[in-house]
Formats: sequence, structure tokens, C-alpha cells
Amino acid sequence: MKEIALKLNGEISRLTNKTFKFDERVAEGWFSAVYFLKTRDIVEKNLPNNKVTMQFFQKDHAVLCGTDEVIALIHTFAEHPEELEIYSLKDGDKISPYETVLTVTGPYQYFGFLEGIIDGILARRTSVATNVYNVVKAARFSGKQKPIIFMGDRDDHFTQQSGDGYSAFIGGSTAQATHAMNEWWGKEGMGTMPHALIQMFKGDVVAATRAYHQQFPDDQLMALVDYNNDVITDSLKVAREFGDELKGVRLDTSRNLVDKYFLRNQHLMGTFDPRGVNPELIFALRRSLDQEGFRHVKIVVSGGFTEERIRAFEEKKVPVDMYGVGGSLLKIGIGFTGDNVIIDGEPEAKEGRRYKHNPRLEYVEYTGRDDS
Repeated sequence: MKEIALKLNGEISRLTNKTFKFDERVAEGWFSAVYFLKTRDIVEKNLPNNKVTMQFFQKDHAVLCGTDEVIALIHTFAEHPEELEIYSLKDGDKISPYETVLTVTGPYQYFGFLEGIIDGILARRTSVATNVYNVVKAARFSGKQKPIIFMGDRDDHFTQQSGDGYSAFIGGSTAQATHAMNEWWGKEGMGTMPHALIQMFKGDVVAATRAYHQQFPDDQLMALVDYNNDVITDSLKVAREFGDELKGVRLDTSRNLVDKYFLRNQHLMGTFDPRGVNPELIFALRRSLDQEGFRHVKIVVSGGFTEERIRAFEEKKVPVDMYGVGGSLLKIGIGFTGDNVIIDGEPEAKEGRRYKHNPRLEYVEYTGRDDS
């Protein structure tokens, strides 16, 4: 049975191990730091009746993600998971520095070897969700929320796509580039045409767009217009050809190129950086489309966009309708720490750490190791 994330009364329902495709070698300790495995063996031999509480936190303002995956991991690979007591926040919760997001209580040897894996899941998922959240926030700086397309398929190993796409969804992205990125939340990948399609038609953007429209007539027609580095000319060509059927144009100009519009109008240059997808090019494109009656055609931009660059565009009220963002969303800037803070009912932690009660934590019921 396939399980997807659903929003119920504004909240996202928890995912379980119906969703996650874990590597069975987790149970063998293959992905655990060796010192955790050695500690498990020592504790099992010398202190088998212990009961510890491990808590997890990080040090930034962030959008939490990865808790469902962590809980499913524990329920799948911990020894006697039915005897463990788990309290957790939910994916999508806003969290503060040093706030406890998850606690696990039970015999250390049952789950302690999973500590590093838990930290890693929370770090990656929360980093991506937070990055996307910040980009989404930047894209509404001018007052209107601009959609964000998550295009990170070429920026990391393909095995990360499902989790990254879900994290982007939690962070607020509108759509994802691949089907895998949508797997955990029940949608399909979104995309129109790459430069390769236009190349196959020897640079003829109109011919490539026509072939696309004939092959996928139910798609919203959106043309990629930077292949010839002449976005205004090519945008007007496809707009004149397809009229109301054309819903948008996408610019993905290299940061190393100056569009031919500026080369033809060099008097415009001198006060701004004319390379790549720049505000002045977008303003000129919008004016050109509007002057010929194509006000309905949306402008989508991609290629090296970051939170800072989007905010700069929005501050200038650049007429972008949608942003495509990739690699900048995958930077891991948030790290989690797991600490044992209570043993056998008494506070016990390394110097500088202590149990931090969080009334927002919710008890997580164990429903079985295999929910398939």
C-alpha cells in the first residue's frame, strides 16, 4: 500500500514505514558509527536494565523535517520498538535554537546505535525544508506570493530525490521536477522542455514548441526561450505563433552570457550587470510582450537563483511570475545533536547539556514494525 502525506485541517498527517525504503543493513549497524555499536555491546553486557532518555535539538530558527522518517526508522530497526517511548514535534513545525524536537526513552542497547542516522536524517531534511521556506518567503517580498519550482535533480545523487522533494514540499515549494521528488506527497513531477529539445530542432524554438504542444496537448504550454540567447525575439516568435495557447516563457540564460537584446542596444548598458537572467532583461521582456498584447504570458526564471537573488528581484519588483530553484536549496546548514540526558529516572548528561522539557512534543504511538 502506498502512503502519501496529506494535509488534514491544515496539518500534515504523519508518514509511517509504508513510505520509506530503508536499506535493511541499518539493522546490522552498517550505517552506524562503530563507537555506537561498541557502546551498545558494552551496555548490553554490563548494564542491561538501564533506561535512558535521548533528546535531539539543533541551533537555528528552522522548519523541522524528517521526524516521520526518523520515527519509522526507529520502529523498523530498534530492538523491541514497542517498549520505547517516543515524543516528537511534526514535520513542518517552526523550531527555535536548542528546542527539543524529539525524545526517545528506553534501554540504550535497543536504539542507541541509531543516533547518528537520526541526526543525519533530521539535518538534511530540515536544511532543505528551511532553505525552501526562506526562498518562498523571499518570493513574496513584493506582496504577491510567487510559486517556487524545486529543480534540484541535477545537484545531488538521485537516491536523495524523494526525501528532498518531500522536504521541499514541507518548506512550501509549489512543484517538483521529477516524479521521485513527489513520491512521498502524492503528486507527479512538473516540467516542460529542456535545451536538448530545442537542439533537436536545430535551434528553432517555434518548431520545438509546436512539437511539444502536439505531443502533450493537455499541458500548459510553456516555451524555453534562451537557447539562442535572444529571449525577447524568441518569446515574441512563440507568442505570435501560439497566441492564447502560450501560457508562459522560461529564461535560463547562463551567467556568462549577455543577451543579444543588450548587444543590439548597447546604450542601455553601463549601470548594471547585463549577464544572465537580470532584472533589466525581464523588464524589457515584459514590456515587449505587453506591447504586442501578450499580457497573459507568464515569465518563469531559473538558473542560479538563491534566496538572496530572489529577494533582490522582488525588492526591485521585477515582473517574474515563477522561480525555478535548484542547488541552493540542497545546502546542508543545519546540524542536529542527540544527547542522553536522563538515566534510570535521574538527570545525567555531559557538562553543558541537560534535559529540556518541551510541552509541544506529542506522544507517538507504536503501531507495529510492518505497516505494509
